[in-house]
Amino acid sequence: QVQLVESGGGTVQAGGSLRLSCAASGRTFSSYAMAWFRQAPGKEREFVAAVSSGGSSTRYADSVKGRFSISKDNAKNTVYLQMNSLKPEDTAVYYCNALRAYGSSATLFSWGRGTQVTVSS
Repeated sequence: QVQLVESGGGTVQAGGSLRLSCAASGRTFSSYAMAWFRQAPGKEREFVAAVSSGGSSTRYADSVKGRFSISKDNAKNTVYLQMNSLKPEDTAVYYCNALRAYGSSATLFSWGRGTQVTVSS
């Protein structure tokens, strides 16, 4: 079982930036496609972005395309989410997880605690 620890959240004004990190335990991290999800109050968890196991391919939800960038450092067992031009509607708890396949949204492991992102207007 891989354990996931998210960090880097905080409170920023609209238009600001944050960089989230997700550290994963386990020696097989490099074999997994990874993704970020988020859950706003009163809403279901939704897909945000995914990166392939080697880091060469990425895909994004339409709502964040052009503003967010996902990357993966297999040497550090870490996946990142660079968030620019943040909007109040980006306010949510952000989680990472491994995917069953790069093109899927089905996840493999238990969820971590997530990291809170709050964007003020």
